[in-house]
Formats: sequence, C-alpha cells, structure tokens
Amino acid sequence: MKKIVAITSCPVGIAHTYMAAENLEKAGKELGVQVKVETHGSIGIENPLTEQEINEADGVIIAADTNVDLSRFGGKPLIKVGVQDGVHKSVQLVQQILDGKAAIHTSDASTSVQEEEQTTSIGKQIYKSLMNGVSYMVPFVVTGGLLIALSLTLGGEAGPGGIVVPEGTIWSTLLALGGIAMSLMVPVLSAFIAQSIADRPGLVPGFIGGMLAANGALYGSDANAGFLGGIVTGFLAGYVVVAIKKVKVPKVIQSIMPIIIIPILASVIVGLSFIYIVGEPVAWLFQALTDFLVGMQGGSEVVLAMILGAMIAFDMGGPFNKVAFLFGSGLIAEGNYQIMGPIAVAICIPPLALGTASFVLKNKFTRPEKEAGKAAFAMGLFGITEGAIPFASTDPVRVIPSIVAGSMVGSVVAMLSNVTNQVAHGGPIVAVLGAVGNVVMFFVAVLAGVATTVIMLSFLKPTIKAAVVEVPTQEPTVTPEVATENTEELTSILDIIVDDSIVLDIEGETKEPVIEELTKRLATTGNVTSAESFKEAIYMREAQSTTGIGMGIAIPHGKSDSVLRPTLAFARSTQGVDWQALDGEPSHLIFMIAVPKDAQGDMHLKILQRLSRKLMDDDFRQNLMDAKDKAAIKALLAEM
Repeated sequence: MKKIVAITSCPVGIAHTYMAAENLEKAGKELGVQVKVETHGSIGIENPLTEQEINEADGVIIAADTNVDLSRFGGKPLIKVGVQDGVHKSVQLVQQILDGKAAIHTSDASTSVQEEEQTTSIGKQIYKSLMNGVSYMVPFVVTGGLLIALSLTLGGEAGPGGIVVPEGTIWSTLLALGGIAMSLMVPVLSAFIAQSIADRPGLVPGFIGGMLAANGALYGSDANAGFLGGIVTGFLAGYVVVAIKKVKVPKVIQSIMPIIIIPILASVIVGLSFIYIVGEPVAWLFQALTDFLVGMQGGSEVVLAMILGAMIAFDMGGPFNKVAFLFGSGLIAEGNYQIMGPIAVAICIPPLALGTASFVLKNKFTRPEKEAGKAAFAMGLFGITEGAIPFASTDPVRVIPSIVAGSMVGSVVAMLSNVTNQVAHGGPIVAVLGAVGNVVMFFVAVLAGVATTVIMLSFLKPTIKAAVVEVPTQEPTVTPEVATENTEELTSILDIIVDDSIVLDIEGETKEPVIEELTKRLATTGNVTSAESFKEAIYMREAQSTTGIGMGIAIPHGKSDSVLRPTLAFARSTQGVDWQALDGEPSHLIFMIAVPKDAQGDMHLKILQRLSRKLMDDDFRQNLMDAKDKAAIKALLAEM
C-alpha cells in the first residue's frame, strides 16, 4: 500500500486544521492509500510525523495557511496548498500524488514557505508580510518608548541640548535600555517582513537591511530612512531571497544554501542596493530639505510652520522628521527658540491623537489597536513620535494624512502664538520641565492638532461592524463557580453546550442576525460576560476569511477576554444562511465557538477538534438536520 504524509494548519487552529486532516485521511481510504496527517492547531503539533514515516512516504501534502517548515521533506514529491483545499479538494490532492504530478521538493530549508496558493493576490501577500513585520515590531516600540518615557519623567532635567538624564543613575540605565529597544524597531520590522516572504533565510538580509535603514551614517546621511526604509528593505530582502532560491544548484551545495550561501548573497545584494541606490538619494534629500528650510526662514511663518508640522508627522522618525527636528535644534544654538516651539508641538500630536482616537472612537479600532493606543498616548506625553508607527504601518492611507494634518494645525497655532522651546525635545514633558515659552498656548496648539486628527480619523477610518450593534448585557443563568470551572475537567462536548445555546430553527438569511442571536445565547449561559465584546471577536475572525467552510457548515469562532469558559452554541437553519461559504452554498448547520483569550489547558480544543472531524461525516450532518428536538441534538453531539 502506498503511503502519503501530510500537514494541515490554519491561522486560528481550531476548525479547518482538523477538517482538512479528516478529509485527507478519508480520501486516502477511498483511494486505497495510507495517509498520516500531522496537525498544527491551537493545541500544538499532534500526531507528529516520524523520520521513518517521511522516508517511506510516496509523497507529501501540505494544506496550510501558516508558515510550515518543509526542510524535512527534501527529495519527496510535495504539494502545498491552502487549508481550504485540504478540506474541499482532498481526493484530488491525494490523486495528484498518485499520478506523479507533484514536484520534487529540494532539501533547501529556505523553501519552507512556498509561493502563496494561486488564488492569493499579490496585494494580500504584501499585506500579510507587512502585518507580520508590524506584529513583531510593536513590542519593541512599546517597550522602548515607555522605558524612555519613564527615565525622562523621573530622571530628566532640561538643558540647552535637550532633556538630560544624569550619567550613572538608574534612570540613565533605563534610558539606554529604551534606546536599544527603539533602535531595534526598524531592523525587526524589516527582518520579519522578509521572513514572512522567504522564511528563515530572509531574516539575516532583512535584519541587515533594517539596520542600514536605521543608520544613516552608513550612507552619508545625518538622517536615517526610518520605518519606511525598513519596509523597503524588508520586501527587498524577502524577494531577493525568493529569487535566489529559484536558481538551480548542484545537490552537493543544496544543504548549505539556506545557512550560508543565501543569507550571505542576499545580504550583500540588499546592502549594496540600499547604500548605493536608496541611501544616497536619502542623503541628498536630507541636504536639499535642510537647504530649503534655511531658505524659508525669512518667508511666511505660517507656511514654514505647515511644512515643519507635515515633515515631523509624515514618517515619524524618518528622514523628513529628522530634517525638521535637526533644523529646529540647530537654531537653538543661535538663540532662536521660535522654530523649535512649533516642532515641539508637532512631535507629540501623532501618538497623542492616535491614543485619544483609540479611546473615543471605539467603533473604529480593534481591541489590539486600543491596547496599542494606551502606549502611544503615554509616549506622546514624552515627545516620542514613534508611538504612532504601529497605526501608520497597518493603515497608512488613512492614518498618515490624518496625523500630518493634525501636526500642521498644531504647528501653525504654536507659531502664531509665539510658542518657544529652549531644548531639543518635544511633547508636554518639555513644558512641564519649564523649557517652553507661552505654556498655555503650547497646550492649546497640541489640543487643536489632536482634535484635527481625531476628527479626520472619525471620517476616514471604517467602522468595525461588530462594535456598532448594541447587544444588551443579560444576567447569567449559572453561578460564577460554574463559569470559571477548569477547562481540563471537560470530558464531553456536552460540557460546553446547554439547551439555551441551541436554536433549532434560527431566522435570518444572512450571517449578521444569526451572529447576533447566538452571541446573545452565549451571554445567557454566564460563560460569556459581554455579548458585544465577544461579537467583536467573531467579526474580527470573519474579516480574515469566511468561516463558512462549505458542505452546509459554518463555524464562527473567536477568542476573547469576555469568555470565562469554553462554550458552544448551535443553530440549524432549514432555508440556509448566506455565510459567503467557499462553495457558494448556504450554511444550514452553524456552530459558534467561544474560547477564553488566555485559556488554560487544551481539553476544550481537543473537544472542538473532535467536532471539526465529526462534521466531515455526511451521515452525521444529515442526522443533525433530521433531529427533532434539542435532546436529539445533544445525543448526537455526545457521540464524540
């Protein structure tokens, strides 16, 4: 009997991972092939493939929407598709291996992230890679920014060269630690953009490219290329590595390609390209902008203030920001404090505005963005413009124009009000330390800029659908002790579903009323403290891709702080619900899964895994449709 090994994985790791595994195993039985599937789910890696099983396999199927290391499968016929194909095209995939139509995979570990499945657009691939970089960058921004803020607050003193933290104090040590974290921000962004495109071999050239972007001295510039430069080097490194991987090389050097040849060659290409093609124009631009600002001194104050405000906000620490900042700082030594006043205002507006917007525009920001908003606001108080970068990275088209407008308004108000600043720093901290002249108008200018940005964001940012539907909070029908029961005690799917969370004939032709009804039902169990908050998690998951998996099934699911205990709701629709399923058919069986954000243990995931696998059984689905009452539904679920 022929043997095939496979790996399945979806981003959330709850449903599709196990559905694909079940269908691949069923397809193997149907075609007389032994198929063993290793699953990468929320529980972790299960049913791991052994070296012997891989060696004996006639082919490999990877049905995954996450990065999977393929270095184990060198020399094997291999097919890589998305997890949805594993669910819906399992027979074709197995048959493709049997027909010898799978390409031989090289032993190059760098190919562990293959080309995106054919249905994925280049735009989605770019967005996915950018988000991967941003997700790794954000902790560095937050950690560095807050450490710097803490050191400046408790140990900073105003001086002519800026706010000074005395050497040898604990605060100077914290300042250094924060500086290290901030200096790693751009390299980490660049490295993990490259890693998303080209996997591990992309890390080294991506990191080196990011270091170049963060260090203008390497290409003769007093200003670095900032996070925008880091994005450029990240994508450059990733695609250079992908191009190198496509070069056919003798087998004798294949094993050293990912660890020696590719990183070195890609690093040289990225480094030289950035220094001589990108870096020199940045240096030239820096000098040209400096000369331009010098020439503007005798002109209109309002125009100069607008230009300085726009430059400060545009790239939040990049070349435009640094040119404006260094221009103002240089004039301090000449006794001109009037230019640094508007700059000090403009510097803090982007992070303060985005922090404020995340507080007041609750239906425009996701939960992670609201958390980032708290850190951004804190950084804004201390003149750390980089606090706005996570927002600008993920939504530049809306965020950058909004913060540019806000900083321009604040800068103009400060200029017209004769706000001055005697130190090379910005933000409210310089006012608190006594370095600002006309303090009242300083804060008026800041408030005007923040208000401008928040108003623009209120019009430009789309509304998050889940947050606009008001759901009344209902009293729990179970005691708190039951709601917080240890998840490891779950032994049956009946432990996570009750009669109140079962709807036999739900109304609604689209997913929205069904989601509203089921989240309400979950709230009545007491295991979900806020239907509105959990509904936001559901819609966030739906925004990634539809949970209508086809075959008449939809499995909306979400993790949320509002979930105290794993809980399941079930709805059946005779007419069917339009869930934008991949096969275009309406969904008749809807399972809504609620999981605590930081769930302890994995018993609930194992139960949900069994549910996902069981739903691949045609008879089981038909029996659920034919069940006459809730007791019959629960009896069927108890079979798992």
